[in-house]
Amino acid sequence: MKKVVLATFAGGCLLASAATGFAQSTTTIVETTGAAPPDEVVTYVQRERVPSVRVEGDVRVGYAIPSSVELRSIPSHKNYSYTVINDRRVIVEPSTRKVIRVIE
Repeated sequence: MKKVVLATFAGGCLLASAATGFAQSTTTIVETTGAAPPDEVVTYVQRERVPSVRVEGDVRVGYAIPSSVELRSIPSHKNYSYTVINDRRVIVEPSTRKVIRVIE
């Protein structure tokens, strides 16, 4: 009986240590742009039809939108704006004009 209990305990310890090691190696996520926009914001931007504007540079998260590009507001979501640049829809933080999400 003691051998069964000891074997069960040892097996449990092995599983726990394996799970802990797995969790430590896969849980590091760094979000540099703050909270992700809500799903309804993404859906709204995907539905809207606006002309694309051409700009120089690689438009990606963190890119500062030039002041010459019009940002469009999103109803009931003042913390987000959007535009279409180089045929890519982007969600923008209006106060900084920085791209926080590119919709592919």
